Amino acid sequence: MPLDEVIAQADHVRRERVHGDMEFCGIVNAKSGMCGEDCGFCAQSSRNPSGSGVYPLIDCDRILQIARKAVDAGAQRVGIVTSGNSLTGKEIELVSSAIKRFSECGILPCASLGKISLERLDHLMSAGLRRYHHNIETSERFFPRVVTTHSYKDRIRTILTVKSAGLEICSGGIFGLGETWEDRIDMALELKELEVDSVPINFLVPIEGTPMGKRTVMSAPEALRIIAIFRIVLGKTPIKVAAGREPVLKDLQKMIFSAGANGMMVGGYLTVPGAGDTCDRALIREVALSWGR
Repeated sequence: MPLDEVIAQADHVRRERVHGDMEFCGIVNAKSGMCGEDCGFCAQSSRNPSGSGVYPLIDCDRILQIARKAVDAGAQRVGIVTSGNSLTGKEIELVSSAIKRFSECGILPCASLGKISLERLDHLMSAGLRRYHHNIETSERFFPRVVTTHSYKDRIRTILTVKSAGLEICSGGIFGLGETWEDRIDMALELKELEVDSVPINFLVPIEGTPMGKRTVMSAPEALRIIAIFRIVLGKTPIKVAAGREPVLKDLQKMIFSAGANGMMVGGYLTVPGAGDTCDRALIREVALSWGR
């Protein structure tokens, strides 16, 4: 279909199923680098000489300080994100303390801590956690070309563990890795079957030193078509555009909301900066006005 027809169909689904609801989130890169996994797009893998920042888990005060900055940029929910496959018991305790501080300050907490057990999820829920983030990244077919140190089934198992604990699950992926349209549609259908609660859409920002550092940045029309197809497939599920929004969409960023998105990440990303708080707040205001909010 011509892109304008796909966007029109997606916008119709958004207006019928999502109405004017908008979601904005931010993240705290609470532990960076030193990751033993080999995700081909990631600057935090110890296998990828990207020059990205490396530091252990930061303390609660610093986590809260960064979270408040994300809220100032327009975030309603803030995720604590850590590198690596999983955390130690001591690290879980620190994250739990930070989540309690979030709740005391009125910040909706999310966490992205890798593979995790039911026991640890219960502990985090007692501290106030209600949503967990864990991407499937791409289709099951294409996954081995992106990551080899863990499997697609490992990702699905973690998502099912989170759901069985009673937490909301935020799961999406990254586009522009060399996947086909069939991979993209399979991924949308998988997320629909998993009944996830929120879907972040990321576009590859090629980072020098990573295996995918030489890839070409996706075009804006291709990115908009992806967003529209995900809205058509996923119906009322919140769709938030995250990393890659600025370099891929440039001055067309407002169009993500015409194409079916109803949220975005604000305040920057894990290893690359965002557009800045002023630009993010201005975009939020502009979209809210156009949606009559």
